[in-house]
Amino acid sequence: MRIGPHELGSRVLLAPMAGVTDRTFRRICRRYGAALAPAEMVTADTTLWATAKTRARLDIAGDPPPRAVQIVGNDPGRMAEAARRQADLGAQIVDINMGCPAKKVCRKAAGSALLRDEPLVARILEAVVRAVDVPVTLKMRTGWDRAHRNGVRIARIAEAAGVCALAVHGRTRADRFAGEAEYETIAAIKAAVSIPVVANGDIDGPEKAAAVLAATGADAVMVGRAARGRPWIFREIDAWLERGARVPPPGPEEVLAVVAEHLEGLYALHGREHGVRVARKHLGWYLAGRPQAAAWRARINRAATPEAQLALVRACLLAEAPGERAA
Repeated sequence: MRIGPHELGSRVLLAPMAGVTDRTFRRICRRYGAALAPAEMVTADTTLWATAKTRARLDIAGDPPPRAVQIVGNDPGRMAEAARRQADLGAQIVDINMGCPAKKVCRKAAGSALLRDEPLVARILEAVVRAVDVPVTLKMRTGWDRAHRNGVRIARIAEAAGVCALAVHGRTRADRFAGEAEYETIAAIKAAVSIPVVANGDIDGPEKAAAVLAATGADAVMVGRAARGRPWIFREIDAWLERGARVPPPGPEEVLAVVAEHLEGLYALHGREHGVRVARKHLGWYLAGRPQAAAWRARINRAATPEAQLALVRACLLAEAPGERAA
C-alpha cells in the first residue's frame, strides 16, 4: 500500500488515539510492525500550540518515517495553516480527523460532526490539500448516525479533493464505540473510490484482521484500542496476513522491557511526578488479564515515584509474589 510517495511496510497501521499514542508508544508499535503510527490529534487552532500538552504532541522528530500527524478543526483556513505548520515541523503525511466522536470535539462541529456538512468537508479537504506538498489522508466514520450513513459520498468528496488515502471506522458518530463495527459500508467505500482504503473498528487479532480485509476488500487494517497494552499485536497480525504464521506471545522479560521503555518515555515526556500519573492508565492495559491484576494495580497506583512504580511493575510481570519486598 502506498500513501503518496510512501510505500508502507505492512498492511497493519496504528490508529492515532489522544492520550494514548505518545511518541514512545508510537515508536514501540512501529518496531513491532505497524506500518504507520500517526501522532495524537492536534487542534487546528495554532494559537493553542504553546501549551505543554500540545508541544509534546507536536514532537515527531524521532519518529521513523513516514512521520504522520493528525489535525482536527472545522475552519478551512485554520486547517490549512495547521497543515502547513505541521509540514514545516517535519510531518510527511497530514491526516484530517473526521472520525472522533468525543462530545467536546463534536460540540465544536469538528471530528465526526463534520460528516453532517458535506460542503464544509469539501472546503476543508481542498484547502488542506492545496496548502501542503505532503500527502493528505482522512480518518472518518461511516456517517453521522445509522439513518445517515453518507460515508460513500464523503469518500468521493475526499478523492475529488486530492486526498491520498482513507481510514474508515465501521461505526457512525452516534454509535461512538458501542455495539459491533459494521464493514458493509467500508466495502462500499472501497468499491466507490480508487485511492487506498484502510478498515478500522474492532480489529483485535490476526484472524479478525484477515476477515475484515476479506469482507471489505480494504488495502490495510488499522488497530486502535486493541493495541493498548499490547503493541506486539502488529507483529502477530502482520505474520498472519503475510505468511499465515502464528507468533507466540512475548515472554515476561520481553514484556517487561517494553513496559519499562514506555514508562521511561512517559517520565521523560511529562516529568517524574506527572509521568507517574499518566503511566497508570497504560499500566492498567499492560497488566489486564494477569494473575491478581487488580491487587497489583492498586499497589502500583499508590507508587509516587518512577523508581517505586517500576519496581512494582517488575515484580508483577516477573510473577513475584506480592509482598513487602516489592514495595
